[in-house]
Amino acid sequence: MAKTSQAFGTWPSPINAELITKAAPSLNFIQSQGDKLFWVEGRPWDAGRSVIMCRDSAGTIRDLLPPPFSHHSKVHEYGGMAYAANQTHLYFVNAADQCIYQLDLNAGNKPKAITSPGLRFADLVIDTAHQQLIAVGEQHHDDREPENFIAAINIATGAVSTLKSGADFYAYPRISPDNQQLCWIEWQHPNMPWDSTQLWCAQLTVDGLSDLALIAGGDNNQAIFQPSWSPDNQLHYVSDKNNWWNIYTANGEPVLSKDAEFATPLWQFGMSTYDFIDANTIGCLWTDQGLWHSGFIDIATGQLSNTESQYSSLAAACCHQGRLYMVAGAAPLANQIVGIERYGANSKLTSVYAPSTLDLDSADIAQPEPLFFPSGNGEQVHAFFYPPTNAQYQGADNELPPVIALCHGGPTGATDSGLNLKIQYWTNRGFAIVDINYRGSTGFGRKYRKALTNAWGIKDVEDTQYAISYLANQQKIDPERCLIRGGSAGGYTVLSALTFTDTFKAGASLYGIGDLETLATDTHKFESRYLDSLIGPYPGRRDIYLERSPIHHAEGLNCPVIFLQGLEDKVVPPNQAEVMVKLLEDKGIKVEYVTFPDEGHGFRKANNIIRAMESELAFYRDVFDLDAFNQKAQA
Repeated sequence: MAKTSQAFGTWPSPINAELITKAAPSLNFIQSQGDKLFWVEGRPWDAGRSVIMCRDSAGTIRDLLPPPFSHHSKVHEYGGMAYAANQTHLYFVNAADQCIYQLDLNAGNKPKAITSPGLRFADLVIDTAHQQLIAVGEQHHDDREPENFIAAINIATGAVSTLKSGADFYAYPRISPDNQQLCWIEWQHPNMPWDSTQLWCAQLTVDGLSDLALIAGGDNNQAIFQPSWSPDNQLHYVSDKNNWWNIYTANGEPVLSKDAEFATPLWQFGMSTYDFIDANTIGCLWTDQGLWHSGFIDIATGQLSNTESQYSSLAAACCHQGRLYMVAGAAPLANQIVGIERYGANSKLTSVYAPSTLDLDSADIAQPEPLFFPSGNGEQVHAFFYPPTNAQYQGADNELPPVIALCHGGPTGATDSGLNLKIQYWTNRGFAIVDINYRGSTGFGRKYRKALTNAWGIKDVEDTQYAISYLANQQKIDPERCLIRGGSAGGYTVLSALTFTDTFKAGASLYGIGDLETLATDTHKFESRYLDSLIGPYPGRRDIYLERSPIHHAEGLNCPVIFLQGLEDKVVPPNQAEVMVKLLEDKGIKVEYVTFPDEGHGFRKANNIIRAMESELAFYRDVFDLDAFNQKAQA
């Protein structure tokens, strides 16, 4: 069937904003306990609730949290995994009050609070031997930054005591299978957890911790991720001490050495890329050249078997009853929970939970094209290119598509090739997308990740320009109709690119950063020293903060911008956007400021996601006058 010719950016599309909020709930934080498998499901359509799901031995799946309960921790503001379960009870942090609740899995009653409001908790584990929970705790103060510590919570009384304190941050408290030892990682300002962390271990007794020992990280030059115990009480962890995040034993020997990443940046608690099938076998996930893989490692030989599959986006590894489970997706496949039933040459993946209601023609889904393009000094930069794709429409004759450059957050983060309906929303309407893993992204080794040291606002911005130049030279995009969008740190790259270059004609900043100095002095503890490495120490290098802040160079910002901002944002406060909006208004440049009073850093509620997407689309169409462009093309 012949396609209808119509100007890029104006195509009718079945992928509307409402579909984005309902079709594919987020899945994460898989855990195994006995014969049950648990995970967290995010539901934008249900007031942004995150519920905890359970699959029993019979394969029955149920939602454990009655409304309005919602799983969510505010520790480090980004939270992460905040639940633990055994065969009889579930313990979780409730979003509204940050209390830990207990739910009897067999009685069917409502959750009951076991802690009082005031403290925050994350990364819960159950200490069966001492009838307590162990978690990362956070105490907030009016006159100084929060204190983080490893907490013990008495299950019967809710009393909270401190097992370990003194470091600025903690993560991954994990109890050995014999209940004798506790391990954890910790780090200090100004490091972020992907810069330098330390792995510790101690004896766990009725009186607390004893015989503390530093296992790894004493050189302050490696980022340790996900310490885990094998079934025979052997401690393992991931380290990037040889450039790549590989799995190591407690004595510092690699389980295997591979130029690939078996970790992701620790933005949230409880992130997992490997687990133990048994004492001899590790089930694991790794990323190589921007694509994720799954497989198994024979610990004795270090041999890695790769499970071939259609999935290229993988997360939340968990081994359960001899199988490796994970959240898996790909460009045409919404995230689902799959299990590898056996390993070796005949490995087979089986879907066990696929909640997506996505019903789209495969011809409407743009396939990502991995590409590497050269930066100014010859370094290769990675990106995914998505061409405009629609089952019924094609561009007008001799027309090249407008392009949107995407800048992921972090900036220590990465983009992958999993189904992202927020990308397909644009490509299905006739926009090209280039999703850039600019220098400083993860997944390409420590050296690549450290490329942004003292260079944030420079190399990331350059890479957006190099990407556009590369695609324009290949005649895949219209260089006169370039847009750029990003959230949080990606929003800073957006505003910097719009202010300091003339590559882009308009942009969208979602809860983005315009004033680095304000960010350094008015953000939460977790990121309060992040800029020391990305920009330089503050206030010692205040000159660089002023030099690289778009807000102080408004004379260079001369194109339309739309700002989307949650008014409850503690990471990037709304005043960042408000000052930039006023500067553009004073200059008479087209600007829109769309606010969401009930959102923080990122949008979780369906009505807000819909409003944000539709506002941005209308803004772009107005900026480029796409309807008039289409009429001209049809004439």
